Amino acid sequence: MQQNIVVLDNGGGLIKAGLGGDRDPSTIIPNCLYRPLSSKKWIHPSPITTTTATADPIDLTSAPVRRPIDRGYLINPDLQRDIWAHLFSSLLHVSPSQSSLLLTEPLFTLPSIQRTTDELVFEDFNFSALYVADSPSLTHLYEASRRRPTSLISRAQCSLVVDCGFSFTHAAPVFQNFTINYAAKRIDLGGKALTNYLKELVSYRSINVMDETFLMDDVKEKLCFVSMDVSRDLRIAKKSGKENLFKCTYVLPDGIEHTKGFVKDPDEAQRYMSLIDVDQSQKFGVDMDLDLPQVTEKLEDRKKTDLNKNEFDLTNERFLVPEMIFHPADLGMNQAGLAECIVRAVSSCHPHLQPLLYESIVLTGGSTLFPRFAQRLERELRPLVPDNYQVKIIPQEDPILGVWRGGSLLASSPDFEGMCVTKAEYEELGSARCRRRFFH
Repeated sequence: MQQNIVVLDNGGGLIKAGLGGDRDPSTIIPNCLYRPLSSKKWIHPSPITTTTATADPIDLTSAPVRRPIDRGYLINPDLQRDIWAHLFSSLLHVSPSQSSLLLTEPLFTLPSIQRTTDELVFEDFNFSALYVADSPSLTHLYEASRRRPTSLISRAQCSLVVDCGFSFTHAAPVFQNFTINYAAKRIDLGGKALTNYLKELVSYRSINVMDETFLMDDVKEKLCFVSMDVSRDLRIAKKSGKENLFKCTYVLPDGIEHTKGFVKDPDEAQRYMSLIDVDQSQKFGVDMDLDLPQVTEKLEDRKKTDLNKNEFDLTNERFLVPEMIFHPADLGMNQAGLAECIVRAVSSCHPHLQPLLYESIVLTGGSTLFPRFAQRLERELRPLVPDNYQVKIIPQEDPILGVWRGGSLLASSPDFEGMCVTKAEYEELGSARCRRRFFH
């Protein structure tokens, strides 16, 4: 009987799950349970139909959330077991005892957490075999094998993977499908921290949204962008009326007609795009419509906002939130920015690899989806890199699914079965001995 290989990209924010060999995961679900105010019990989120919007008709206003992963590490195995059990039986319809598992795990995971993960896989779910991979190596595998088989990444067999995920951001060099652990660098900033910062800014200026996790995630994904010139944009954000290209309005759910928030005027929200200069758009191959409509601010809208409090305006929050990734020190965090993090990671590698890595920077993870992320990173990085080195930044076609697709590719390779640890080996040798196999 042919065994299924379940590929599970177990992120802190989203779980991407499916069968090895498929192009896309069968299902994407938030890695959490939540309790809507209308419910007395914790429920499983519905699968996500696109990478940005859930299919849930449920009103999640002020819904408490429980997550098994905090700051990238598994802290609640019982909750993770509950979520996985629902995933395998109700969504994937697989029998773990007749399946192998390819599981992603963050870099630098502690041995105690690795043991707990192995117990979940082999003792609670009885998977027949396990392979544990990190996200940079899977991202590299997908880019080198499937997307760019003739590129430098494929020919040199090395790349620098920048993974901006839910919990943190890694810059990790990969060589011949193995992550160079000693050179990988981390910033303790990810999508969750960005959402929390946006919550604080909006709560301080407009309306208390500290409990609105799902709502503010939506605001961040739809309205935030990376500034190419922060001081200029801060000046523009102070202007009033139609001269303020960043001002836009987000309408809160009312629980009757709308169970989800939405952008009041999508055209108004896109006006900032006219700021990008033509040279930049040509250089980076960005197709920008510079003749975007100018929307004037209506007085009655302002009065309505103040009285009813069913919507709020955003201005400089839209670019100050992603700015955290490039300059965490501005917020009092004792961390290097992303460009400096990349330079430190590359500098930790052999000098022969360094020019190749700068020319093969791959962006993955949901936080790289902010408009202009790659352009800004190139602008920050170029002055820090020797003049005789080229800098080339490659955004993934789908940064949320890239790691899973690499896992699916690996699972479908003829060598995969021999790379796994079987349940019998785990029972005989234990977790620590079995884990060594994944790093040789």
